[in-house]
Amino acid sequence: MRLLLVVEGMNDIEFLRRISMMLHATDSGLPNLAEMEQRGEVIFVPFGGGHVRAWAERLAPLARPEFHLYDHELPPETELRQKAAETVNRRSRCKAVLTEKRCLENYLHSDAIFAAGGVRVQFDDFDCVAELTARELYRQRPGEIAWQLQVRRSQSRMANRAKRWLNTTVVEQMTPAMLSVSDPNEEIQSWLLAIKELLAA
Repeated sequence: MRLLLVVEGMNDIEFLRRISMMLHATDSGLPNLAEMEQRGEVIFVPFGGGHVRAWAERLAPLARPEFHLYDHELPPETELRQKAAETVNRRSRCKAVLTEKRCLENYLHSDAIFAAGGVRVQFDDFDCVAELTARELYRQRPGEIAWQLQVRRSQSRMANRAKRWLNTTVVEQMTPAMLSVSDPNEEIQSWLLAIKELLAA
């Protein structure tokens, strides 16, 4: 039975593929989503952000088990996502969770960012890690105009590039020891175990 993994975008898919591969290497009881995707056991469904509530029941006619992962974001968006998750969780063989942190980049360790790019980025659970990282990477380039003088569109474009980099190159620098610091509640492991349970049901 194929499981539909409903996430917000391609960056989430890149993160989950890589972090699950790393965790599976040290704990074979946790699923390797990249391998499972190749075998056709799970299918990622990126809905592109936007209106989360619209996806709470959109895939129901397919009669497949579903796991939805939504970024926590900031209020009032958080409340909309919680309501969407509640709708999913009322359906049979479906589970939805909100990240406890703002988004997946907040589960990265600053040492992994340094290992990948040589920049030190300090952030908390609800900072926009992509923007902070983009700013630090930008500061490495001498002769450029100051970050705050860049037009917002340019800042946004650089943050999007940084977000992609964080969810690919930086995730690959993560270790179980780093993750135990950045995710002490083992949220990511709990998502992977929930996926495993849905597949076994």
